[in-house]
Amino acid sequence: MKKQKILNSKGSGLFRNWKLECGHSWRSGQAITIAALFFLIISLTVSLGAVNPVLNQVDSVRSLEKGARSFYGANGVSEDVLYRLKNGMTVGDVETLSYDGYSATATTTAVFDGKEVVAAGNQDNFVRKNKAHLTTGSGASFNYGMQSGEGGIVLENSSSVSGNAYSNGPITGAGSNLIKGDVVSAGPSGSIDGIHATSSAYAHTITDSTIDKDAYYQSISGTGVSGALHPNSPDTASTTLPISDAQISEWETDAVAGGTITTPCPYKIDDDTTIGPKKINCDLEISGSPTVTLAGPLWVAGNITIKNTATLAVDPSLFGKSVAIIADKTANRVTSSRISLENSAVFQGAGTNSFILFISQNNDAENGGTSKAITMKNSVAGNVLVYAGHGEISLENSIDVKEVTAWKIRLKNSAEVVYETGLANLLFTGGPVGGYVLDKCREVE
Repeated sequence: MKKQKILNSKGSGLFRNWKLECGHSWRSGQAITIAALFFLIISLTVSLGAVNPVLNQVDSVRSLEKGARSFYGANGVSEDVLYRLKNGMTVGDVETLSYDGYSATATTTAVFDGKEVVAAGNQDNFVRKNKAHLTTGSGASFNYGMQSGEGGIVLENSSSVSGNAYSNGPITGAGSNLIKGDVVSAGPSGSIDGIHATSSAYAHTITDSTIDKDAYYQSISGTGVSGALHPNSPDTASTTLPISDAQISEWETDAVAGGTITTPCPYKIDDDTTIGPKKINCDLEISGSPTVTLAGPLWVAGNITIKNTATLAVDPSLFGKSVAIIADKTANRVTSSRISLENSAVFQGAGTNSFILFISQNNDAENGGTSKAITMKNSVAGNVLVYAGHGEISLENSIDVKEVTAWKIRLKNSAEVVYETGLANLLFTGGPVGGYVLDKCREVE
């Protein structure tokens, strides 16, 4: 019994030492494991903290790329549809453009004054849209206060032009004429003679003139030049007039679409009325003091006479647009197809850049005759433009007109042309092959 106690005592001691040693080893392993877990957690936290912004940035870049693709896709299909509408080409109500895994669609709808095109690009639900508005009609650009063909420009007495003057023929003057702008006589036979210009002059030959700025020429004599002299300058190239016969024919077609008046002839208006689009198949006379509202283009197959205190106004529904009144008897463009605007007739637009444009297709002057295609005299004034691409326009007395274009132009007495800003981009009520003019375009939600 005593020996057993000794063994138990030893065994108990060994066991106690084993427990102490193994217990110490277990606790050390636990600490290492916990430390490793903490290190792993910290490493993951640090890694995620560094990776997440990178991943977010990658997502942002991808989103930006998809948004950009959607944006350019919408612009691409929109520009395609707008181009076709502006040029009278066939366009479906819905046009789709698919490429590189994404698509864009343009939807065209008719609105009261033209067309509206809404384009949407979409890649992976990243959508960008734009909307464009087009108005019906055609444009015409008048870039000079006065422009002529080969017949040239003649200024007499105290006539003046506030704006640039451009001619494919000679520009001559007498008296105290004044051109407040540049003066250009184009081509190798270009000539400026007896003109006072407040800006520069361009011509092959300049004689007996006063030029307040620079002079560009091959030959010069008897001329005072305040600016620099530019001898041996190349001749300025000639240019076409801004409205073609084809465009005038289109306006005539638009007028016919509103019906034709054949009686009484001559057709006289002396009371308030609204007219247009319309063709009048004989001479037209507007006299007295009526207010004539123009709801569309007029084609008069004969002469046009407007006198006394008549007022012609563009219909308010055509806000911002201009209306053409055409004198064109196709069977007689020598003694007919003429326009006379007299006395105190007044012409009114409808809002900004809205004018009444008188067009004569009389061609007697171009063929060497002396007939006047358009005559304006006395105190005619207002938002009025006059155009005779094959004839002569004569402005007399206290005329105030915004722009004059003709094969030949003659101003005398105190006639004045005051160029109006905005004439470089006019919009009319009709146009070639049903085309449209872009009014505005913007990105939408």
